[in-house]
Amino acid sequence: MKWLAIVPLAFIGVFYFYPIITIMSAGLAPDGILSLRAFETIFASDYYRKVLAFTAGQAALSTVITIVLALPSAYIFVRYRFRGKTLLLALATLPFVLPTVVVAAAFSSLIGARGVVNALLISIFRLSEPPIQLERTLTIILIAHVFYNYAVALRILISSWASQSPRLEEAARMMGASGWRLWWFVRLPLLRPALIAASSLVFTFTFTSFGVILILGGSRFATLEVEIYQQVTGLLNLPIASALSLIQIMFMFILLVFYTGSQRRVAVDQQAAATIARPPRTWRGKLSIVGVLLLIGGLLIAPMLALIVRSFTAGTDGFTFDHYARLSINPRDSVLYAPPLEAMANSLVFAAITTVLAVIMGSIMAYLLYRARSTVVRLLDPLLMLPLATSAVTLGFGFLIALDEPPINLRSSLLLIPIAHTLVAMPFVVRSILPALRSINPSIEDAARSLGASGWRLWWQIQLPLIARGLFVGAAFAFTVSMGEFGASAFIARPDTPTAPIVIFRLLGQPGATNYGGALAMSAILMMVCAIAFIGIERFRSAGIGEF
Repeated sequence: MKWLAIVPLAFIGVFYFYPIITIMSAGLAPDGILSLRAFETIFASDYYRKVLAFTAGQAALSTVITIVLALPSAYIFVRYRFRGKTLLLALATLPFVLPTVVVAAAFSSLIGARGVVNALLISIFRLSEPPIQLERTLTIILIAHVFYNYAVALRILISSWASQSPRLEEAARMMGASGWRLWWFVRLPLLRPALIAASSLVFTFTFTSFGVILILGGSRFATLEVEIYQQVTGLLNLPIASALSLIQIMFMFILLVFYTGSQRRVAVDQQAAATIARPPRTWRGKLSIVGVLLLIGGLLIAPMLALIVRSFTAGTDGFTFDHYARLSINPRDSVLYAPPLEAMANSLVFAAITTVLAVIMGSIMAYLLYRARSTVVRLLDPLLMLPLATSAVTLGFGFLIALDEPPINLRSSLLLIPIAHTLVAMPFVVRSILPALRSINPSIEDAARSLGASGWRLWWQIQLPLIARGLFVGAAFAFTVSMGEFGASAFIARPDTPTAPIVIFRLLGQPGATNYGGALAMSAILMMVCAIAFIGIERFRSAGIGEF
């Protein structure tokens, strides 16, 4: 099966490295001669140093807050069995795959000037202006980052914690360890690889944050990703944008080396994960579960519920379905205008194609990493993750420049969107399947070989049934990631075939209560589609499966 690795490797080479190299060459060597003047400008400028410092600072702060909240939550999910646990974990994961425009609409619906909380406080206390004003602040950026990445850290920590034998803690208690000593000397050291992996991944996502900063932060805050966007679209300064992109890619690659190295040391034992949870027997255990419910409810579920409520009430004094009814209308009868529901259908088609491509190639790559030597894995694993850490602006712009002439002329092709989405979704499939492969007991494969099973028969009858749950989880991630992808799609989508996130962004940028209500209604539909996908697939998932 090793020869099959040519397919995903060629795919990554053609549709990731080739566009990136092309845009870097156009920016840093426009006349065929490499020039480092852009790097000199960046490192000599106080402005760019401040951008780099703010990018790293907000990412570090977001990571610390996320880990602090996810660590005790992971302990509760692993140690206790309670009603609604599977549904709660699925709902907690949903924010991670929501597009930025939906998150912006959700927080605007909850704590915005016209949000549910401010409307309620104004009504109760008869205030003249909204008491909560978080728009265009660092606070709303940090809240949104935690909203996005809480589930990432939670799942990684659960995967590691669920595989640990409770006998280790029992032995530590017999030797006198309890309270903070049990945490500091036993639990945290055992979780160190998972903590490093979770922190590295959350830092990567927040360091490359684009939509959250652009939409919720405003012009006051400029991260590296936003600056690349402004240099490309506003100033047409390709050399500076290319240099900033290269700095970001190199920094992210180093960070991903730490992530993948730590993740390989996170053991997964599905049987331990299934038997370690117990019903809470003390008031502390029950109170802990209530605390996690309040945290997830207030931080993750409340914004999504507020979005649904506001989609029926925005611009009116009561409930109305008008915002949903207008989603199928083309008010301008324009050939280039796609009604929102048509854009949703486009997203579903693109997501289906993306899921097939990502599952096929992601499965092959996971098998390659499972079988490859450690030296190959150390290099290939972080390289596979690079599309997640690359500027969506750089990738989308690279597509337009590199894929617009023979032999690869796809600039006007509808396949360009699922190709871009597959690049982003494939790492999720790999990270869902790879732990399941590593958890297979080698004696099972040895026994199958001794009975005559080999090659495809070994994979079909032995390995596939054992990794099926991880495969389903990866497919769910690929589908929902494609449904919510916004950055690259904004560059490469054709005007007559936009995706749902692009239409939501356009509606939010247009004045009027009708457009705002339509954006909320469209956001609610997109959110519900992703929710159905995750809740449906969660029943196939065992605790501890998946590295995200």
